[in-house]
Amino acid sequence: MGMTSNLTPAMNTADWRQRVFALYTELRGLASDSDAGAKRAHDHWRRGRDELFASHPASPLTPAAREHFKGLPVADYAPEARLWADVDEEGVGEVMDVPTGTDGVVRFERLGTVRCGDFGSLALWRHGGYGGGLFLPVRDGLAGHDGGTYGGGRYLLDTIKGAYLGGNTTNKRLLVDFNFAYNPSCAYDEAWACPLPGPANRLSAPLPFGELT
Repeated sequence: MGMTSNLTPAMNTADWRQRVFALYTELRGLASDSDAGAKRAHDHWRRGRDELFASHPASPLTPAAREHFKGLPVADYAPEARLWADVDEEGVGEVMDVPTGTDGVVRFERLGTVRCGDFGSLALWRHGGYGGGLFLPVRDGLAGHDGGTYGGGRYLLDTIKGAYLGGNTTNKRLLVDFNFAYNPSCAYDEAWACPLPGPANRLSAPLPFGELT
């Protein structure tokens, strides 16, 4: 009986991830090197996430929060926050063990450093769990401030969940767009366990882009 009762939420989570993967596939198709194309992709991302949060059974919003939900607080698109970032080998091989309340200790292996121009540099991680995706979190100078960004930090890329904008393996570059920074699920419900940015993923610069508090 217990196994049967867990089937529905597991299937809902699988459907949520499938829809998020599809959303980012659509974004990569809409975006181009032009600011207009990137803005179209961003608008589509906002609408798609609002629909998922409002109506999907696996939404991280609590039922009470969903009753009053009118859309996620996302800043208007800013072209200057989009860049192709070089990835070098600084920090390669470092390990970060993240204890979580639901998944035990999750290990992350550092793949290098992403150079984001005037915004600063961020450690790029490989998720050590099943799937082994790229993971690029960030905590900026507005974290925890009124009208700023989530105090625990946000995610830029998490390919294990489909959040990926593009890259070039030959030149070792990633497309980093702070306009697509989003809050982890634990920002909405403490029942979720989320790995948050460590010291190598904290920037002093304010980043008033993407999802805000």
